Amino acid sequence: MYKKEDIILEFMKDEEYTPMKAKEIAMILGVPKKEYNKFVEVLKKLEEDYKIVKNKKNRYRLIGENFHEGIYRKNQKGFGFVKIGNQEDEIYISKENSLNALNGDRVLVEIIEEKNKIKNAEGKVKKILKHEKDTVVGTFQKNQNFGFVVPDDRSLGTDIFISKNNFGKARDGHKVLVQITKYPENGKNAEGKVIEVIGDPNQAGVDMLSLIKEYNLPSTFPEQVVEEAKKYGNKIDKKDIPNRVDCRDHIIFTIDGEDAKDLDDAVRVKKLKNGNYRLDVHIADVSYYVREGSLLDREAQIRGTSIYMLGRVIPMLPRELSNGICSLNAGEDRFTLSCSMEIDPQGKTIAAEVYKGIINVCERMNYHDVQKILDKSDKEVLKRYEKYIENFELMAELATILKNRRLEKGYLNLDIPESKIELDKNGRAINVGKYETSFSNEIIEQFMLTANETIAEKFYWLDAPFIYRVHEDPDLDKVKDLNKFLFNFGLKIKIANEKIYPLEVSKILEEIKGKEEEKVISTLILRTLKVARYESENKGHFGIASKYYCHFTSPIRRYPDLFIHRIISKYLEENYDVEEQFLEEYKEKAEQRATASSEREKVATKVERDSEDMKKAEYMQDKIGEEYDGIVSSVTQFGIFVELENTVEGLIRFENLGDEYFIYDEERKRLIGEKSNKTYKIGDKVKIRVISANKMLRQVDFEIV
Repeated sequence: MYKKEDIILEFMKDEEYTPMKAKEIAMILGVPKKEYNKFVEVLKKLEEDYKIVKNKKNRYRLIGENFHEGIYRKNQKGFGFVKIGNQEDEIYISKENSLNALNGDRVLVEIIEEKNKIKNAEGKVKKILKHEKDTVVGTFQKNQNFGFVVPDDRSLGTDIFISKNNFGKARDGHKVLVQITKYPENGKNAEGKVIEVIGDPNQAGVDMLSLIKEYNLPSTFPEQVVEEAKKYGNKIDKKDIPNRVDCRDHIIFTIDGEDAKDLDDAVRVKKLKNGNYRLDVHIADVSYYVREGSLLDREAQIRGTSIYMLGRVIPMLPRELSNGICSLNAGEDRFTLSCSMEIDPQGKTIAAEVYKGIINVCERMNYHDVQKILDKSDKEVLKRYEKYIENFELMAELATILKNRRLEKGYLNLDIPESKIELDKNGRAINVGKYETSFSNEIIEQFMLTANETIAEKFYWLDAPFIYRVHEDPDLDKVKDLNKFLFNFGLKIKIANEKIYPLEVSKILEEIKGKEEEKVISTLILRTLKVARYESENKGHFGIASKYYCHFTSPIRRYPDLFIHRIISKYLEENYDVEEQFLEEYKEKAEQRATASSEREKVATKVERDSEDMKKAEYMQDKIGEEYDGIVSSVTQFGIFVELENTVEGLIRFENLGDEYFIYDEERKRLIGEKSNKTYKIGDKVKIRVISANKMLRQVDFEIV
């Protein structure tokens, strides 16, 4: 249609345009009579795509600013919210105005009531632009002549009707993957057919396999990709050694968790004669092996990140690379992209050098052993690493300096414990508790943060095409809401000239250290902050209180790190004189890769969280009737969430709060008993009883004792 749509849209965008009928528009645009019917079809198409609208007098105009595209997030009760791009506030959608949209669908929404001080804007779904899912994982329920699949994702918003001839080999109560053949409309359920039987939900491994199928994760690598990885073998190409800085005689360590297999960072600290420190951070030179446009690169782009499910990893790169030639294994020559920094006694980086290196790690250390050395608590460990004790003490000294400098700048030291879930040999959860970290974890964290900042700042000033890790300032209204809660504890985050500074938030975190309310306030602060993401434009990192930040240190498991390694390598190879064509091409690629990586990261985060919730529910299944002390972690309009000491979180619905009706006070985020005035608010201590735990729905229910 030789871009007729664009011509019409440009015409209507003119400031002097007033709504006109089809014939009037055709006349002004000089549409021939024989073309008129086709012209009307184009108008209809633009109308169907919600780019223009026709009023009661049949006059056309552009759709106004009250129409938006976004992702629909459905609540189990039927209503939902639409998120528009990176906007903080979501648009509320009532059940009646949802147009049967499913959770995750991309929709066009019309604002029917603007946002005010009391509530968010309200909207109406006008069109479902793209269904997020065409396959669903759930439990098959068989009847005589038909069946239903109940989705594991209860927020999806529909059970799926299965006619008898679409059962496949499904058995009652089994996990299945179902293809949606008809989406819900006019109050009717979606329809589908079983395309894969995953297995009995009580069978080992079926739970994690269900998640893999639900999120359509690539659980195996194509054969050609594995072959491409294998061709590099497990030994470096000696021909490239002369092009690198040889650091093989340096005392270099990897420090990781005991179970880690892909070791992509190694460190060395040395005290200089002038009293400064030299910190060397050596990162696996993955971009040397994973070349732009290769099969390995394309597969890594699709995956975006490694996903760490309980008892199972879905890696970004085949293990032939991630555990082999790219892994900085002790005693093996390995190629690196390295950053050496000179740091003064106040923790300021005063000089830095980036280079291609070759190293040979002298010891593969784990956090526990390093901490035992620093604490001098294990004679056997001290004896084994006797000749390196000074090296680890020097590392601890520098890490302390770096951390203190960060805290002075406003680094948010959010000490929220992660869950540690132990599984038996069949993959069943046998224990849930807090993952204990020590200062040895901090050493590596501080060194990696410093390298990431140094690299980001250097390449920002070079105006290189780059991917930054961006964490923008929190929303002012959200901080003001948080202050209403903090007021109860005599605390307040100061706002200066309508701006929030990290240091003000950091002061609150330091003030609550070791107090009963620390966990609750830390969690609320975390919820108030924006979500970090990848961008091709540097916007600073609020949580780290840093002007420049990127992810440079994990190219085995994160695509943005691998991408910027390519950029850095190009600058080093060209002696920082990079041609304009490369810059233009890679600036565009940086934008695309940043967006895609942020999306893949969201999926990975959700899968990892779901796998944890699944195993926590599994652990609580034989704890029905048991009583625990907990803390109210969240208050909603359908009940309260309570977190136990072991990090398990469960919901107490209104009907399980006692015999009276509770009113939800949205502004203060609390529940108030209608008769007794009994209140439940975030941070309250409560005693609960476990009443149900559903592994596949990933939920635990409590009642008040």
